[in-house]
Amino acid sequence: MTDKKAAIDAGWNFDNSYAGLPDSFFTKQDPTPVRSPKLIVFNERLATTLGLNAQALQSDEGAAVFAGNQIPEGAFPLAQAYAGHQFGYFTMLGDGRAVLLGEQITPQGERMDIQLKGSGRTPYSRGGDGRAALGPMLREYIISEAMHALGIPTTRSLAVVTTGQPVTRERDLPGAILTRVAASHLRIGTFQYARGAGTIEDLRTLADYTLERHYPEVDPGENRYLSLLKEVIKRQAALIAKWQLVGFIHGVMNTDNMTLSGETIDYGPCAFMDTYDPDTVFSSIDREGRYTYGNQPYIAAWNLARLAEALLPLLHEDEEQAVKLAEDAITQFNKLYHQHWLAGMRAKLGIFNEEQQDEALIKDLLTMMQNYRSDYTNTFRALTFDKPEDTALSGTTEFATWVEQWQARLGRQQESKASSQELMRSSNPAVIPRNHRVEEALEAAEKHGDYSVMERLLDVLSKPYAHSPEQAEYSTLPELSTRPYRTYCGT
Repeated sequence: MTDKKAAIDAGWNFDNSYAGLPDSFFTKQDPTPVRSPKLIVFNERLATTLGLNAQALQSDEGAAVFAGNQIPEGAFPLAQAYAGHQFGYFTMLGDGRAVLLGEQITPQGERMDIQLKGSGRTPYSRGGDGRAALGPMLREYIISEAMHALGIPTTRSLAVVTTGQPVTRERDLPGAILTRVAASHLRIGTFQYARGAGTIEDLRTLADYTLERHYPEVDPGENRYLSLLKEVIKRQAALIAKWQLVGFIHGVMNTDNMTLSGETIDYGPCAFMDTYDPDTVFSSIDREGRYTYGNQPYIAAWNLARLAEALLPLLHEDEEQAVKLAEDAITQFNKLYHQHWLAGMRAKLGIFNEEQQDEALIKDLLTMMQNYRSDYTNTFRALTFDKPEDTALSGTTEFATWVEQWQARLGRQQESKASSQELMRSSNPAVIPRNHRVEEALEAAEKHGDYSVMERLLDVLSKPYAHSPEQAEYSTLPELSTRPYRTYCGT
């Protein structure tokens, strides 16, 4: 059994609205206590934003809460049920190694899920041990906080504790638990579950709950469920464009890993692209390249179509008309995504206004970057500071021609060159979580218990648009290797 309620005055202010949904959507589930929890990473700034007492939580009792050994006052621990298409195949799922403690109401009145990931078995574990290894939990902490600093909607990481107990995968690894903070954990897969395992009224209750929690501005006089679909499409179009603009590859875009809130969630085999190549894939289990960098917009549209299918009974009482409404909504995704992506690419090149030839200018650059294996982030960084000679494209006739065309394009807008450079500085990060830097931090922590490498990396990543001298060493590329970089789910 989990220990008694936590006694420290940590500032917890829980509500549990998700627990008001029909019982089929969750199972009440306490975390499984661990042997000797130790707090190793703690996000003080996030804690303060949440209205928590950061000092009080950096204690043994705080570690006990983050490990699930103690339950904060007002929490209602539960494991959520959901389904999902995993690599295109539908299956019933659920929180197999996570427990939602409750929803923290912040001083700003925001409602944020507090979830423990790696906290033990649940009814949805499907034979798994419900635990997590230290490396994947630290990876999620690093990448999610880097994404937040880049201005990309994302779940956040509040803390990581080690458990004092090994987890066995191919070998024994140190166990850990991540405390994840999210606008909610409502997923496309949650609606797929409701449609497949619940009643139409269950589906309607879930949709009403989602509207109230994430889209309260939707006019109740309209077809509110169609409006819900359209609003989710809008948020996901904006989100995926932001991914593409910084070279982020999620790695496992299953429908259970796409949120209704529009946040990035589940940082398993994710990574950032170095050399520009739309076919880049890192995940060891994505053998067919389903979730490559270039496929991400198409997969997002496919996943949203699955949400539309789940919502069909609510869109219209006539099935044929419901399908027509859903199809019309889904067709808007590609247009919206393209608008966001094109606007973002213009900003990366210092372009303020619109010309018809802009897309060709952008695509010509990307084609050259792919052909000459140019680093994605550093190419735009070099252009930001008017140093095209620092790119892998330098010295080629076609790039010289392109630079002339680009400079002529900038000259056809009213804004000054200084204004264009400032726009580029705020649109092109100096640093991203380079894969070799992340691995370096994880190795130091896992093998040597040294978290200083990770702390330095987190500090640099917290200000990606600073373009400061100390960031230079974190922008360097890894040494050439004959082996492709691979990431793993860490389950």
